[in-house]
Order: sequence, then structure tokens, then C-alpha cells
Amino acid sequence: MALSDEPAAGGPEEEAEDETLAFGAALEAFGESAETRALLGRLREVHGGGPEREVALERFRVIMDKYQEQPHLLDPHLEWMMNLLLDIVQDQTSPASLVHLAFKFLYIITKVRGYKTFLRLFPHEVADVEPVLDLVTIQNPKDHEAWETRYMLLLWLSVTCLIPFDFSRLDGNLLTQPGQTRMSIMDRILQIAESYLIVSDKARDAAAVLVSRFITRPDVKQSKMAEFLDWSLCNLARSSFQTMQGVITMDGTLQALAQIFKHGKREDCLPYAATVLRCLDGCRLPESNQTLLRKLGVKLVQRLGLTFLKPKVAAWRYQRGCRSLAANLQLLTQGQSEQKPLILTEDDDEDDDVPEGVERVIEQLLVGLKDKDTVVRWSAAKGIGRMAGRLPRALADDVVGSVLDCFSFQETDKAWHGGCLALAELGRRGLLLPSRLVDVVAVILKALTYDEKRGACSVGTNVRDAACYVCWAFARAYEPQELKPFVTAISSALVIAAVFDRDINCRRAASGTFPHGIDILTTADYFAVGNRSNCFLVISVFIAGFPEYTQPMIDHLVTMKINHWDGYPPRRGHLGAGRVQHTAASAVHMYTPSPALSALSLAVFPRLLSMTLSPDLHTRHGSILACAEVAYALYKLAAQENRPVTDHLDEQAVQGLKQIHQQVCVQPLGVGLGGQLMRQAVCVLIEKLSLSKMPFRGDTVIDGWQWLINDTLRHLHLISSHSRQQMKDAAVSALAALCSEYYMKEPGEADPAIQEELITQYLAELRNPEEMTRCGFSLALGALPGFLLKGRLQQVLTGLRAVTHTSPEDVSFAESRRDGLKAIARICQTVGVKAGAPDEAVCRENVSQIYCALLGCMDDYTTDSRGDVGTWVRKAAMTSLMDLTLLLARSQPELIEAHICERIMCCVAQQASEKIDRFRAHAASVFLTLLHFDSPPIPHVPHRGELEKLFPRSDVASVNWSAPSQAFPRITQLLGLPTYRYHVLLGLVVSLGGLTESTIRHSTQSLFEYMKGIQSDPQALGSFSGTLLQIFEDNLLNERVSVPLLKTLDHVLTHGCFDIFTTEEERPHFPQWLSKCDTRVCRHSADVRTHTPPAWGSRPALCSRICSPQVSAWAFGSGPCAAPGRFCGMVQFPGDVRRQALLQLCLLLCHRFPLIRKTTASQVYETLLTYSDVVGADVLDEVVTVLSDTAWDAELAVVREQRNRLCDLLGVPRPQLVPQPGAC
Repeated sequence: MALSDEPAAGGPEEEAEDETLAFGAALEAFGESAETRALLGRLREVHGGGPEREVALERFRVIMDKYQEQPHLLDPHLEWMMNLLLDIVQDQTSPASLVHLAFKFLYIITKVRGYKTFLRLFPHEVADVEPVLDLVTIQNPKDHEAWETRYMLLLWLSVTCLIPFDFSRLDGNLLTQPGQTRMSIMDRILQIAESYLIVSDKARDAAAVLVSRFITRPDVKQSKMAEFLDWSLCNLARSSFQTMQGVITMDGTLQALAQIFKHGKREDCLPYAATVLRCLDGCRLPESNQTLLRKLGVKLVQRLGLTFLKPKVAAWRYQRGCRSLAANLQLLTQGQSEQKPLILTEDDDEDDDVPEGVERVIEQLLVGLKDKDTVVRWSAAKGIGRMAGRLPRALADDVVGSVLDCFSFQETDKAWHGGCLALAELGRRGLLLPSRLVDVVAVILKALTYDEKRGACSVGTNVRDAACYVCWAFARAYEPQELKPFVTAISSALVIAAVFDRDINCRRAASGTFPHGIDILTTADYFAVGNRSNCFLVISVFIAGFPEYTQPMIDHLVTMKINHWDGYPPRRGHLGAGRVQHTAASAVHMYTPSPALSALSLAVFPRLLSMTLSPDLHTRHGSILACAEVAYALYKLAAQENRPVTDHLDEQAVQGLKQIHQQVCVQPLGVGLGGQLMRQAVCVLIEKLSLSKMPFRGDTVIDGWQWLINDTLRHLHLISSHSRQQMKDAAVSALAALCSEYYMKEPGEADPAIQEELITQYLAELRNPEEMTRCGFSLALGALPGFLLKGRLQQVLTGLRAVTHTSPEDVSFAESRRDGLKAIARICQTVGVKAGAPDEAVCRENVSQIYCALLGCMDDYTTDSRGDVGTWVRKAAMTSLMDLTLLLARSQPELIEAHICERIMCCVAQQASEKIDRFRAHAASVFLTLLHFDSPPIPHVPHRGELEKLFPRSDVASVNWSAPSQAFPRITQLLGLPTYRYHVLLGLVVSLGGLTESTIRHSTQSLFEYMKGIQSDPQALGSFSGTLLQIFEDNLLNERVSVPLLKTLDHVLTHGCFDIFTTEEERPHFPQWLSKCDTRVCRHSADVRTHTPPAWGSRPALCSRICSPQVSAWAFGSGPCAAPGRFCGMVQFPGDVRRQALLQLCLLLCHRFPLIRKTTASQVYETLLTYSDVVGADVLDEVVTVLSDTAWDAELAVVREQRNRLCDLLGVPRPQLVPQPGAC
């Protein structure tokens, strides 16, 4: 992404947000203390509303958000910030808007630091109870603008509930008047809490905190707990999660109950636990589609379960060392090893009865492990861990068994994920005894590779990630000797997940500690495993060098990845399999006797060959690719010892490879997915077996391979567009390898019969009416080895030049022209440069024809429904020109003629100044490569010295040419070089008239900066104007250029770039040509010309197609009302230019569209007032009156009369009606 040269559009808030992203968790202190203090001190000045208030609030929010990841840095400053804000709140003179603003600031602090830490700082003395209570009482729960106030006041009130005095002491005399009783503080607090538990805003959460602190007070629980619980259960019974209000009510009530059973004493809550559990069962929360309600239900259930059980630490739990780091260090200093695990003993109260409700609680938590939402499963897993810690050993073991039942392939991925979370919690708490590790490790190994297809995607990422978490928990929970029997299996599975998993988070989660961990993690670190290709093709090769992981990795690729349904990442295992096999074979060969190498290859190949006959399409596809890669890897290993590949493959394996394409059912192309996948796989097989020099020369299998390649190239149009390129590349690569290995009769000589057949057939296919067929066989000709092209080069080049030529029949075949250019460039690289051999190599006799074909495609601007498809052709032409020029420069630079080099550089410079970012960047890269090539330098580069100063070699890497802000200021400097001016200005005109805002802005600025620099140089300005006029003439009827050129003209006239010509009345220079060109454009392309000046004669009326509003809009630049403004801009030039401009404006006053007539009249009115010398002072008032008083949207007969009157006043001839014979 480019760095913008523009100043930041946002204010300090956006800059602060950028800093937050940049610093991450690297902050060391609260650096905005002084600014925050000043900000809080100004609240009294900005509270009234308006932008100042919003700016202060937003600035404070940005400052606080910066510390979201390190909120502890705020701790030393929380007290003074709170004091400043509470001073405002407690000031009786503070208006309501100021109080609400102060509470908004308090809420922002609470959101970042968390209410639990911030809560302790609130004043909570006895004197604070009633003021806070009064403040809460006067709040309006329906005021949606002040919810932060209510939220913070409820939290403040919850702190005051912790005072160690009975609330009744604060009531005083409740009888204020005879017959009237004042409500007690206890009742007021309870009433407020209950009312806010059913509101829809954030205050509901604070009300739950208030209830938990209030109801659990010793003086309140005796009189109010039963009443409140009864109120809560009634609310739950009456509410339904199918209505919005019911969801809100149940949410607040469940939060309050969960908080009460969490903070309350067991003996106080136990009498009500069974009743609450029965009510909760009746609510049927697991059936709700509200995630939060299900989560709160699980949270409340586990709190009820913990209430049923006595709080204790299970004596039977497994312990590793001390929980305190200081204690462990003390043991080490005393010369003792880490504390040994405790001896397992039976509980003293093993025979105690487990309450009846515990079983129901465990059952609901197990159901929660299978919930569809992660937060619910996570809460249930923590509940399982907490409950198991209070159960007897036998019952806890039953719970573990129930959790293991989640790992059935009849269960969904949700159950597997919840089971992994529960096992991790049990392991962390020492509740998973070593005797269970055998069963647990078995299911975790399955979870590490869990991947199930669901429709068009797969599920299991969360399961694999949770399985890695289980391994992490076990590594910290158990002594090494307990895990020793499982280390090999777990480490292999983790390594496989770290390099072969589809998901980046799973790969990073799996990269932990295992044997050779330091060596492996140095290569497979957090960032390295983020790139999937790097994992499969680089890291896996390195890890396979460790013997412990070689076979498991190969087995995993063959068993799990090769047959995976997702073709891109997992079946990339065929590449990984080949390279891992290669590395493994190398390691075995280096460290073990040679029989082991044969045994390894014999063990893998039969499995792969048998899989090629599988009824599953993906298995066949992946196994064929794997066979190809493994065979090629073994060939490279054998080549290091100058041995044939058959030394590593037995006869059965060789025959199996030869028969694959015959045995595999290859469907015709266009018949389902199987035809595409299998043909692509067999093409890769052909390529790899050919490169492996398999002993198939003269075998009939070669003819079968050749037929398959030809048939694939011939029917590319039947392949889906998204996989067509991959299929084409595979077939062409297979052809190149096949020809190089099996069609050479003698070194450097081809079999004449095969050469004649191939060249003739492929050249004939270049004339196929299917574009994709032309593409395929063009690339096929380009891929042929040099010995097949020998003696037929001219014939092949002629055929390819015909493909690159644009004709009316195949004007839309941009892809075939692109591939034809690629083929020409590749052939030139293949045959090289050789003097006097036009049929064998590039030489003086044929180089001009090649350059002519390549340069001719630089003007391909074909467009269709896909957009500017000509960019593909131009990009290929630029690349081919660069490759050919560099090839000639290295061998025979004298073949590069001056006019050819000049044309190349100018055409590439034009592309470097056009509007499409990525192609502009490619063109700039080609231009600078040709300029700075010095082995040897390219001859005849125009203005080489000036170019090297404008584009120094040191700036090549630092400039982002795809960014308009960096590209256009540099490319416009070429306007000062006469050779490049025409082409660069042509490209700039197209960019300036484009649609992208950034391209238009920066191209316009750059052009104006250049013109500003030559304003004082009449010769340079004249040269520039002459070049612009030449572009006018050359592209007068070219819509691609003429439309943006007219826009450019508007900009140039508006900015006064040609003011110098306003003083030259009759000089036959730029203004005259400008007016003529503009007139010709409008007359060729606008609406039907029913009026024409007598002096210019008449011209036939155009057809109705040109009369269409769309074509009219094109003719008038950016819209139908653009032409009047352009002609009004030319009125400033005296003499004949002014007369012609006024005449054209009079024509537009009778345009067929009323909108254009009205717009023209308005702009002429403004122009006459701006340029006072256009008409005489004696007629100015009359002209202005006609323009302003005439209804220009009236009938043409009425308008024409007023227009003719204006012509007489302005001194221009009246236009005459032109007959329209055969008008359409």
C-alpha cells in the first residue's frame, strides 16, 4: 500500500488511533496525563453541547482506547481522574448536562479498566448512601441519552451497600406525618434494583451487581432474600425468550441470581437452590436462540451445583509442585527437587451422600458442552471443572467418562470442541488422573486432525485449536514421567498440525514445545507458520529431517491431506509429500543402509497407486499428484548419484505409473468436475514422469499422453473460467517436458515425422474459431524445445504474428493475442540469437518482424463486458519487448535499431502515465529496467542522460508506481523531453479524464505543476500546445482519448494555462486549432445537426443512433452540459476563435434537449458579465435581457426566433436549417 503524500485527512483522534495500532502492547506509562487533566478541567466550559462537547468526548475516548490492552497503566491515575469528575457530580450547582457528561467520562474509564478495579475508588462512607440513592431516584430510566449516568450511579450504590452498619440505623423516624410512612432505605434500594433489572440498556448489568452486594448483606438476607428470590422466579416463570421484553427480563434476572449464588454464603443460599433449579428447568433455556440467555443459564446452573456441594479441595486430585513460584524457588535453593505429586488417598467423607440436584446440574453442564455457541461451551467446561473438584473421586471419574463420550464421530464438532475445553479444565485443576491419560490422549490425537465437510466448507477448526489448548494444559499439569509414554504421539501430532493444518490459528496454536523444540521453533516460529505455502513446502521439509517425525508426516499427508476435498491447501500435500519424501529418503540414505531407502519407497508407492483407483474423485486426484511428485523427488535423489530413477522404483511401481492415465477414468472435458480435476492431475503426472526420465521412449503410452494434452488444449473453452488457467499451464508444462524427453532423435535433432505433425497441427489450431483453443496452442508452440523449432522458426513466428494481429472477426480475442505474445517471447528465449539463421534463431532478418508484432500490440485498447481487456495484451507486449531487448543487448546489441528503441521507450512511457494502477506500475518497472540495464547498456535510448537524472537508480526500489501520488509527479517530468512528450501527454490525458478520484487529482496536479513551470517560456508553451493539438487531430474520433481530452481542455482553460494567447488576436496558433478541433468533435458526434453556419456548408444528418442521449453525452465530454462551458471558456480568446465559439454557442441555444439550451443560456450570461469586451456596451444590456428573460425550454420555433436575435446582436451569422433526406 502506498504512502500518501497528502496530509492526514483526520484530526488528532485518527492519529491517536493509528498510534494505538502501531504501539500495540509496548506502552510503558500513561503518557497523556497532562492532556487528560486539562481535558477534564474544561468540562464546565464545553458541557452545553455543540461541537466542542463532542470533540472533548471523542478525544478522551481515543486516549482511553489506546490503553485497552494495557489498562493497568491507568491505575496510578484513576484516583485523581475520579476525583475531578466526582467533584462535578457532587457540586450542587452543576447543571444536569454537566453531570451527565462527567458520568460519560467515568463510563469510558470503567470500560477500559473494568468496573471491578474502578469500583473500589468510589466514595463509600455512610454519608454517601443517601446522596447516591437520591441521585439514582431522580433518574429517568427512559432517557436513552443518559444511560451512562444510571449505570455508574448503580455501581456506586453497590459499593455503598458494603458499609458495615445496619441500614435501619439510617432510616431515622419513618413516620413523617400522621398516617404517612416514609419508605426505608432498604426498600428503596431493593425497589430501584428490581426496576433496573428489567431495563434494556447497560444499567441492567449494574443492577445485577447491586443486587448481589445488597441481598447478601447480613441485615438484608434475613428479611429480603426470600422475597427477592420469589420475585425473580416469578419473573422467570412469566417471561418468554421468544419476545424481546421477555429476553430483557430473563437476562437481568439470571444475572442477578448468578451473582447472588456466586457471592452469597452457602448456608444462606442452600435452602433456595433446589427451588431455583426447578424453576430454571422449567424455563427451557437450552431451546432459546439467545446466546446470552443460554450462557447465563449455564452459569447459574453451575453456581447452584457448587451450592449443593461443600466447598473443599479434593484430596485425591493430582498435584504437580507448588502453585507458588516463590515456594518452588525456595525448594530449589534448599537443594530439593520439585515437590512430588501427592499420594492419592480416599476422601474422609467419601461416603457422604451427594445431593440429588448435583446429577441434574452435571447433566445440564454436559448438554452445555454441546451448545452451538463457544461462550456457552466455555462456561459449561469451567463449570464441569469446578464441580468435579468438589466431587468424590469415583463420581468425578464418572464425569470424565461422560466428557469422553463427547468424542464420538456421531457427535457434532460442537461436542468435540466442548469436550476438549472440559478436558483442558479438568487437567489444569489436577482432576484428570494419570490413569485416564491413555483414553484422553487417544481422543486428543483424533481431535488434532478433526476436519469434517459440511456442504461447501468444512468444520473443525475450533476443535483442533482446543485440542492444542489441551496439550498445552497437560504439559503444565503433569510430571514429565507421567507424559513420557505419550510424548512421541503428541509431539508428532502437534508438529503435523503446526505445518499442515489449514487454519493459521491452529498452526500457531500447535507450534509449542516438543522434542527438538528449539531447533524446530527457530524455523517454525509464530510468523513463519502464518504462510501456508511456506509451511507445506519449506518448514515441513526441514522438520522431516528429524527421524521421529518423518514417517508420521508422510502417513498424515497420504492418509489425511492427499484425499482432502479442498484442493488448494490440503491437497497441496502432494507437493509436501513429494518434498518430504525426498528429504526423508535423503536422510535415510545418509544415516541408514540403502535397503531402508528401498523399503521406504516401496511402502509409500503401493498405497498411492492403489489410491489412484479409488471411487472418490478427490482421492484419485490427490494420489495422482502425489505419485508424480514422489517419483520426481526420487529422480532428483538418484540424479545426485548419477543413477536412474528405476534404482529406487521396482518394476511394479514403474508399470503402475505408466498405466495410471489408462486405468483412471478421465471424463471428457465439460462433463462435471471429474474431467477437469483428473486431466489436470494427469498432465502434472506426465510432466513429472517426463522430467524423471522414465524409460518409456518408444512406448505407446507416449502417444496416449500426447493425445490427452492435445485434446485438453483443444477443449479449453469447456473448462470453467476459474480453473482454465491452471489447466492450460499444466497441459503446456506437460507438453514441454514430454517433447524434451521423448521426441529428440539425436542430440539437438528432432524426429522429422513428429516435428512435421506437431508443427502443422498446432499452426492449424491457431486459426480455430474458439479463442481458448488459440490460447492453448499458442502457448504450446511457445513451450516447444529448440530442436523441434529448428528449421520451422519462421513458419511458427508467422502463425503467432497472425494470432496477435487484430482483425474485425477476432477483435474480442484479447486473451489469444496475449498468449501469442507470450509464446513469441518464450520462443525467442528458447532459440536465442544467431546471425544469418532466420529459420533457427533470432537474427537481423527476422528481428524487425518480431518487434513489429510486439509494438503493434501496444495500441490494443479492446474493451468488452469485462472492462479494458486490452491491458492484458499491452502488459504481455511490454514484458515481451523487455525480454527480447535484453536478450539482444546481451548477445548482439547492434540488432537494436535506434528507431525501434525510441518507439519501445515512448510506448512504455505512455503506459507508465495511464490510469490503471497495476499496469502503470508494470510499465514503470519495464521502463526503468531497460534504462538501468548495464550488461551492456541498451543502445539508442533517447535522452539517456536526462532520464538517469530524473530516475536515479537509487530511487527505483523506493517509488511505488501504483500510487498516483508518487507516480504522476515523476512521469510528468518527461514532458520536458521532446521525444517522450507526445506519448506521455497522451497517457496523462487519459488519466486526467478517468473515473478514479485519486488518479484524476494527482494527474491534474502534476500536469498543472509542469505547465506552471513553463508559463514564462513561450517556446516551451507553444511546443506543449502543439503536441496537445496533434493529439487532438490524431484521436479526433477515438472515444477513449477524445472524451478525457475534452475534460483536460476544460481544466486547462479554467486554470488559465493559456492566458498568454488572449493577447494575440489574429495569430494563427493554438486557439484557432483548438476551436476547429472542438467544432469537429461536436459535429462528428453530437446530436443531429439541424443547424449549420452558411459559411461552412451543410453536411448530411446523422442516423438516429448518433442522436441518442448517450452518444450526445459522449460528445459533450463528461455530460451533455459540458460543451457550453468549454465554448464559453474559448470566448476569452479574441479574433476568429471568439467568433467561432459564439457561433457554436448559438447553435447550442437551439439544441434538441431543453436542458442544454437552458444551461447554455445561463453560462453565456455569466461569460458576458465576466468578459466585458466580448460585446459592445451599447448592446450588452439587450443581450443580457434576451438571455435572462427567454424561456429556453419552450418550443424550438419560439426559441429559434430569440436565438436569431442574439446572433444579430453578437455579430455572428444566423444558422440555417439543413434538410435531412432519409433522416432516421
